[in-house]
Amino acid sequence: MHTRPALHNAMWPGLVGKGPDSEPPIDLETMLNLTAGAEVGGVKFDGVDLFVCAPHLDIDSTDAQVEALAAHIAGKGLKVGSLVAPVWPPAGGGSAMGNDSERHAFLAQVKKTCKIGKKLRDLGIRPTGVVRIDSATGVEEWLKDPEVNTMRIAETFREACSIAEDFGERLAAEGEICWGGMHSWRRNVQLLEMVNRPKTLGFQADMAHTMLFTMGYNAPEDKVEGDLQHAYRKVAGALRPWTIDFHVAQNDGTVKGAGTHDKTGKHCLPFDPNWKLDIVRDAGAWLRDDNGVVTKATPHICWDGCMFPNAVMLDQKTWNDVLSVMIAVRDAHGWD
Repeated sequence: MHTRPALHNAMWPGLVGKGPDSEPPIDLETMLNLTAGAEVGGVKFDGVDLFVCAPHLDIDSTDAQVEALAAHIAGKGLKVGSLVAPVWPPAGGGSAMGNDSERHAFLAQVKKTCKIGKKLRDLGIRPTGVVRIDSATGVEEWLKDPEVNTMRIAETFREACSIAEDFGERLAAEGEICWGGMHSWRRNVQLLEMVNRPKTLGFQADMAHTMLFTMGYNAPEDKVEGDLQHAYRKVAGALRPWTIDFHVAQNDGTVKGAGTHDKTGKHCLPFDPNWKLDIVRDAGAWLRDDNGVVTKATPHICWDGCMFPNAVMLDQKTWNDVLSVMIAVRDAHGWD
């Protein structure tokens, strides 16, 4: 049984896809308690990854409010890891390929999130983690001028890197089929290479979202032929050198959107009867190199399961099941 990487649980599933057009949001306190309450064979979650957005963690929180939250999370025996920057227009951000005003809003959200991230590091509650971003624009809008729009996103991301470096932070761009310029595995590689700031900007790999890349959803030209395991390893092989943050997840080969969230790779429970991924085996495509050697590139790994019904989210068994899979991934691909 290994002790590394640390095992984290994402808090944003309490918010993503929730709201007036869906089910009520689940508050941070409830998500923290469910995480802290999970236990399998004496092993518990080590920490949580946070969405820097009200009502969980207001991006305009004062230092005193951040300090209070850090103490509260520590009191539950948990650390903080990666932070999701609210870069989308509905959350106060703007398109990374938009006009100057939109790009300014995007970068302002990155700066505020990095400031909070540094504060949490200084408080000793956040030993690992990145700031997660995406292009904050849809595929349809991006398709109006793909090459120019990708150049514009790369320019914005380079500016974001400079901001992150001022705070000692690293950024991870999460590719999903719903984000323009980041909707296929080839386009993610292209964007990361164009930004060319590998010490500051990497890739956040979510097992469910990256599985949809193999199917060519929203990018049929980048579909990977062959059986799923082969196709998945090809996608992971292209993006693994850039991967600095990793989400354990399950997918049944379909897409889902809820609330204000566009359709993206559908997250499923770890033991969903329609599962397509062998979670433990396929996590190795990301956590081991082409020679089978553990990369140790992600000091913590995080479960991400968005848009589940609240009845599922509020069941403690859900999180015990999740934790059991996380432990199995670490036992298979971890280190001490």
